[in-house]
Amino acid sequence: MTARILALIFASTVFTTMADDLRIGMIGLDTSHCVEFTRRLNDPKNKNYVEGGRIIAAFKGGSEDMPNDSMKRIPPYAKELEQKWGIKMYDSIDELVKDVDVVMIESIDGRKHLEQALPAMKAGKRIFIDKPVAGSLRDAIKIYDLAKQYNVPIYSGSSLRFYPNLQEMKHTDVGEVKGAYSIGPAHMEKHHPDLYWYGIHPTEALYTITGPGCETVVCTFTPDTHVVTGVWKDGKVATLRGMRTGVEPYRVSVYGTKKVLDEQLSGDYTPFLREVMKFFQTGVAPVSPEETIEIYAFMEAADESKREGGKPVKIADVMAKNKP
Repeated sequence: MTARILALIFASTVFTTMADDLRIGMIGLDTSHCVEFTRRLNDPKNKNYVEGGRIIAAFKGGSEDMPNDSMKRIPPYAKELEQKWGIKMYDSIDELVKDVDVVMIESIDGRKHLEQALPAMKAGKRIFIDKPVAGSLRDAIKIYDLAKQYNVPIYSGSSLRFYPNLQEMKHTDVGEVKGAYSIGPAHMEKHHPDLYWYGIHPTEALYTITGPGCETVVCTFTPDTHVVTGVWKDGKVATLRGMRTGVEPYRVSVYGTKKVLDEQLSGDYTPFLREVMKFFQTGVAPVSPEETIEIYAFMEAADESKREGGKPVKIADVMAKNKP
């Protein structure tokens, strides 16, 4: 047997061992993501199976002041994870992090994420935090500051970013990108800034095209619509339209000097989960902390503009105001 073949066998064995050994702990069982992700990660027969590790432990979590969005969802999701997938339930996050390699924070309530991430950071675990990364811009900044302090890689994002046709749009040569338009649902929850709850999805789709660098934001608000326009430092003008009634497709338009693209987005969680697993294995997030924080600053600036009757708001001012 040649040295090359032996090396290939060894590499394959190492990869399999790494994948088998990656034990994932899940915190928060009040979102459908916890079961959808488990089905993809724990079932090799699933057509959307994602290699790299298995969910083996969970902490139920929950928010008492969100009975319908949180507490009522936990029993059926916990039952499936425990009975169908054999996942062990833990009474505390401190105990859970002792028995896992990496952590997925799935709690639907962004206000919980800072306190839930801290034990994992202290234990040195790589952490994926599902959207929204936090319940406020101040907490979002603090989470990333603490991650840097503890030298723990962290990633948070929306699955829309990795929808195949959005990625194709991102990598198509349209010339210089002069602007973009992103449409999607933006249902709100009273404990979170307006766009944090669901508007994060079309907002991150917008940033997938534009990248960071927004300087000012203007928001027009009605009970069923958000229209948020940002001006980037390089001159790009990009707009988010968040909808709460009628048809609510995810759609993105890109305006380039060579070409204009327009697509209704389609996809599922699978490409996104593959990126999460790469992050767990490498410690390198597919989106930088700086861009992620700016996305939440963009949404917070939209709130500030709304409160000020549609006046332009500077991202830098919002960041300074929310510095921990």
